[in-house]
Amino acid sequence: MGSTGETGSGRPSGTRDRDGEGRARNARPRDGLGRPLPYGADGVPRQPEGVVRTPEETVAEAQRLLDEGKPFHAHEVFEDAWKSGPDQERELWRGLAQLAVGLTHAARGNLTGGARLLRRGAGATEAWVSQTGQDLPHGIDIASVAAWARELAGDVEREGRAVDARARAPRLRGGGPGR
Repeated sequence: MGSTGETGSGRPSGTRDRDGEGRARNARPRDGLGRPLPYGADGVPRQPEGVVRTPEETVAEAQRLLDEGKPFHAHEVFEDAWKSGPDQERELWRGLAQLAVGLTHAARGNLTGGARLLRRGAGATEAWVSQTGQDLPHGIDIASVAAWARELAGDVEREGRAVDARARAPRLRGGGPGR
C-alpha cells in the first residue's frame, strides 16, 4: 500500500494518531487490560493523562480501577501521581505503578514480565518506606501490598497461567493482600 492508501486499520497510511495538542498518541481503542483493539472496535474508556489528584484521590481511583480488573488504567493513575506529585514521593508512586503493570502483564499472560515487575514494585515501595520511615503513606498498607505482590509473583510462576486481574487485585488500604 502506498502512502495515500489505507492501512487496513481504518485510517490512511502515512498518518499518525495525534492528541488535541498535536502530540503523537495511539488512538486505537483499548480493552480492560490496556491491549490495543482494532480501530472502530468498542473499547473501555481510556484513563485521561496528566490528571493532578490529591494522594487520597489517587489511591481511591486506582483502587476502583483495580477492583474493576483494570490494572493498566490504575497504572496510569499512579503514573500521574509519580509525575505530578512531590519529589519525595516519586519513588512511592513509581513502585505502585510497577505493581499495577506487573498485574497487567500477569493477566495478559506475560508471566515472566509480570512476576519480575511485581517483585520490582514490591522492592521499590519497601525501599521508599525504609528511606522515609512512612509505613502507611496516604493510608496505603505497603507491607501488605508488597506481600500480595510477592505472593502473586510466586503463584504466576508456579501455576504458569494468566491470572484474573479483578480476582487478584490488591487492597491498597487495609484488609490485607488480595481479596
